[in-house]
Amino acid sequence: MLSNKRIQELELVMEFEKVEECFKEVSSWIENVGRKRLKETINLDDSLEMLLQAQKQFREFDLVASEYCRRGQEALKKMDRWEDFSSVDVHSYRVKLQTYKDQLEEFCTQLDENRHRICETVRLYEFFDKVRQGICCTEEGVKS
Repeated sequence: MLSNKRIQELELVMEFEKVEECFKEVSSWIENVGRKRLKETINLDDSLEMLLQAQKQFREFDLVASEYCRRGQEALKKMDRWEDFSSVDVHSYRVKLQTYKDQLEEFCTQLDENRHRICETVRLYEFFDKVRQGICCTEEGVKS
């Protein structure tokens, strides 16, 4: 049984090394591109027109970012079996895996929050634009 467990651990290490390339690519993209783009969406413009432009740009970014999130989650899913192993030899790989998982979850959460915030901000600006137009039309009707 000990021999079988050791063989399984070695197989997991070999599998981790194959999947780690995907983790590194996703992690690198998150750090070098994703986080910077998310920071750019913190300050949204004050006009509806500019906000709609920012939303369009965010949607393009969101497609790419969501694909990286999906790829990272698929890679993590392949590593689900790691939770059953607790030997010292596997510990350093589990730490790396947890680091990738934490980074990916944090980024995907921030992406979801920004997507929701931009959508809600656009809806709010559109509402206020309709109210403003309604007030302008009412004022013109009163002046006539």
